[in-house]
Amino acid sequence: MVIDPADRRFLLMLHAKLGRWFQPGGHADGDGNLPGVAWREAVEETGVVGLSLAVPAIDLDIHEVGPPHGPHRHLDVRYLAIAPPGAVPVGNHESLDLRWATYDELPGLDVDPGTLRMARAALAALDEIEGTSPDG
Repeated sequence: MVIDPADRRFLLMLHAKLGRWFQPGGHADGDGNLPGVAWREAVEETGVVGLSLAVPAIDLDIHEVGPPHGPHRHLDVRYLAIAPPGAVPVGNHESLDLRWATYDELPGLDVDPGTLRMARAALAALDEIEGTSPDG
């Protein structure tokens, strides 16, 4: 999940094949360096230069994928990628559009419950990194 820490917005991509808004991501394809895979996929899919990755992972999502790409199970190990100030996203062939959205805007984009859970975890991780908490 890519976040702009200044305004706490998430960068989402309108997936070209699925026609829904998702966080950047991809397949490890046997690469055991999952943080490296997450960083590479975030950079490739958003074009944002200067992303930094927070470790450890912030979320694990297990879900079934149906036809035409399944049936099989996806195990998504999700990390927080922090965008630098003034980051300008540039999409690639995998997305129809990219957009920044606040947590409150996510339900209007019809994201799944796992994405909302991950966004909450991303905000909590950002608070921890910045040494703040929502409660003051």
